[in-house]
This record gives sequence, C-alpha cells and structure tokens, in this order.
Amino acid sequence: MFRFGASIAALSLSLLAMTGQAQAATEDRDVAKLTSFGGTCANCDLAGRKLMNAKFAGAKFVKAILIGADLRGAMFYGSDFGWADLSRADLRGAEMRGANFTQANFTDARMSGVESSGADFTQAILVRVDLSAAEMHGVKMSGANLQRARFANVELIAANLSGVNARDADFSNADINHANFQGGRFDGAVFRNADLTGSNLRGAIFSGADFRNADLSMVTLSGADLSGARGLDQDQLDDACGDGGTRLPSGLTVRPCNGVRGSQQFMLWREMPKVPSAAPAPPAPPAPPKAPKAPKW
Repeated sequence: MFRFGASIAALSLSLLAMTGQAQAATEDRDVAKLTSFGGTCANCDLAGRKLMNAKFAGAKFVKAILIGADLRGAMFYGSDFGWADLSRADLRGAEMRGANFTQANFTDARMSGVESSGADFTQAILVRVDLSAAEMHGVKMSGANLQRARFANVELIAANLSGVNARDADFSNADINHANFQGGRFDGAVFRNADLTGSNLRGAIFSGADFRNADLSMVTLSGADLSGARGLDQDQLDDACGDGGTRLPSGLTVRPCNGVRGSQQFMLWREMPKVPSAAPAPPAPPAPPKAPKAPKW
C-alpha cells in the first residue's frame, strides 16, 4: 500500500513537463513515473518502490521508510532524510549534494559509485554498506556505525569520520586525503594501498588493522593506538608524526609532531632539504686584443 501521510509538494510526473503539487494514495507499487519530489513527506512509506533517477530537491522525508527501494541514479539535493530507513536500498550511482541523512539507517544498502558532496551522515548506520568507488567529498560521518562497510577505491577527501565505529571496514586503495579519523575505532580495518596523506588519526584505535603499502605522508598519529596494526614499517612512519601517547608495534618509532597540526607547517618537523652549495664564480672575461703595431715606413 503506497500511502502519503503528509502532503507532497512540487511533485512532477514523468509524463508532464512541469512540477506540480500532489496528495495521493495509490495501490501501484511502481513509482518510476514520479521524477521529482519536494515539500514534506514525513513518515512516508515507500518501501520497495521503484524510484530510479528520482530527484529530491529541498524535500523533507524525515523518518521516511524506503526499505529495499530502487533509488539507482537518484538525486538528493539539499533534502532532509534524517532518521529515514534506507536499509537494503539500491542507491548505486546516486548523487547526494548537501543532503541530510543524520541517524538514517543504510544497513546492507548498495551505494557503489555514489557522488556525494557535503552530505551529512552523522550517527548514521552504514553497517555492511557497499560504497566502493564512491566520491565522498567533505562528508560528515562523525559517530556513524561503519562496521564491515566497504570503502574500497573510494575518495574520502576532507571527510569527517571522527568517533566512528569502523571495525572490519575495508578502505583498501582508498584516497583518504586530509580526513579526520580522530577517536574512531578501526579494529581489523583494511587500509592496504590506501593514501591517507594529511589525515588526522589522533586517538584512534587500529588493533589488527592492515596498513600494508599505505601512504602515511603528513599523517598525525598523536595518541593513536597502532600497537596491534599489521603491515607497518619504519619508512611509512618516517613520513608521519606522533607524540608520547602514540602506541606502535615493537621496534618502530615516530618523530614528534612538535605542536604541528595536520599538514600545516609540515616542513617544520620533517627533514628540510639540503641547501645547495653556492654556484662557482663565473670565469673571468678574456683580455681585450692588443692594438696593432704602427707600420714602419
């Protein structure tokens, strides 16, 4: 039963070229004709509906039920899906620009190839979510549950994952530049071949995490626990910094950050390049030619 508990404004049909307002109740489970949603539809039950390429612009779908919905290629622009249930939904190739998914449930959702900029997943549940090859720029995931989530080949640029539970998550081959992992749990997570350049790992726990061939350039490890991490070597740690609270596997060390935050002023504590020696003085110019002798008469 497809019921709208509240009015849906600015709802356009694929057979129409303009957006209108609608308030409807229908038995049809195929809602692919609905191409644009706006207004308010709190607590809507859209479980299992086909909403491929649907556009949600400025819509309010707080606590909406979209369990198992087909949202492939859907566009979420500035919309509010806080506390919504999108578990087992298919969101492959969706776009999420400035959308709010605070405390939403994405358990077992398929989200590979998602393009997201500035979306808010604070305290969301993303257990076993497949986000492989997604572009997650500037997203907020603080306090989210990412257990066993798949972030392989993902772009997590300037993302906030502080305080997350990412036990057994897969970040292999991911681009995690300038991200914030502070205080998170990454027990058993995989960072093999990941690029964590400039990221903040302060106070995070990585028991059993795999860092084989990971790039730790300019990474802050102050207070982080990597004592049980696997695949770490001294060459990797030479590009990072930490403090007295950093815990490492036996035999490995990390230089102090000396108050430097992230990548800012990184060259203050990283080995400075050698100043080249002064260039040799140029050769003296050749002597001017002698004046010809006066002819004898």
